[in-house]
Amino acid sequence: MKCLVTGGSGFLGSHVVDELTKRGHKITIFDKRSSRWKKNNQKIIISDLLNYNSLEKAIKGQDIIFHFAALSDLGESLYKPIKTIEHNILGTAYALEICKKNKIKRFIHASTIYVNSNQGGFYRSSKKAAEDYVEEYQKRYGLDFTILRFGSLYGDRSNKSNGVRQIVDNALKNKEASYIGTSKTIREYIHVRDAAKVTADILKNKYKNQHIMITGKSKIKLPYFLRILSKLLKIKKEIRFKNKKIPGHYVLSPHTYAPIKGKKFNIKSGINFKKGLKNLVKELKNNKKL
Repeated sequence: MKCLVTGGSGFLGSHVVDELTKRGHKITIFDKRSSRWKKNNQKIIISDLLNYNSLEKAIKGQDIIFHFAALSDLGESLYKPIKTIEHNILGTAYALEICKKNKIKRFIHASTIYVNSNQGGFYRSSKKAAEDYVEEYQKRYGLDFTILRFGSLYGDRSNKSNGVRQIVDNALKNKEASYIGTSKTIREYIHVRDAAKVTADILKNKYKNQHIMITGKSKIKLPYFLRILSKLLKIKKEIRFKNKKIPGHYVLSPHTYAPIKGKKFNIKSGINFKKGLKNLVKELKNNKKL
């Protein structure tokens, strides 16, 4: 099939591109920057997700859209809420609208396990809103989807915002295995290549209009992670936890949480519905300009 991968030059996106190519699909990358890992049998369009005309040209003629382009740095999103909205919500809406017009077979959307948590800041909020748009386009227009909620990824091609890479970079630089947060932190790490394989498997019909969690098989406690790292790098210093609260980040993998229920405000006195409706009808009858 013909597949477009937005964000196909990035950490996860580039691995998804490679995995889809291995399986015989014709791949086009859509990204604002070139790819160091692009193969000769892969096409690339360098443009911005917010360039509607360029995105429309890229999507036209495709069968499947893998939507991975986003502002995905949780830390950056905490301080750039407008930019987060533009890329993660508006950019997704552009892609969905174009897919609807071009009768794309399925929209595969990269989301996060943060969506149903009380952590994640503006990144979580934007991804939750984007999921709502994806679901609504299916209900209203019949655009089939698969939503992939990724957990903590690690592996080759990661950038400096990746959590595991930050810990490893620090260990290499300072000869110290440390973590800014607490020793109670637990992650379900999944290697990016495994995540890419799962993503390619999602093309099967049984995953149509489904929400899929993609995390590691086991829970990794941070002390265990740091002990392995110390051994690999032959670090003699004791592992260290700085016990700082990291804004927006979770301690335990947030698969689900109890939503906040709104409290009903009981109005003791107010305008009677019959009277209010009568006044509205009177106003509209007497003022044609409204």
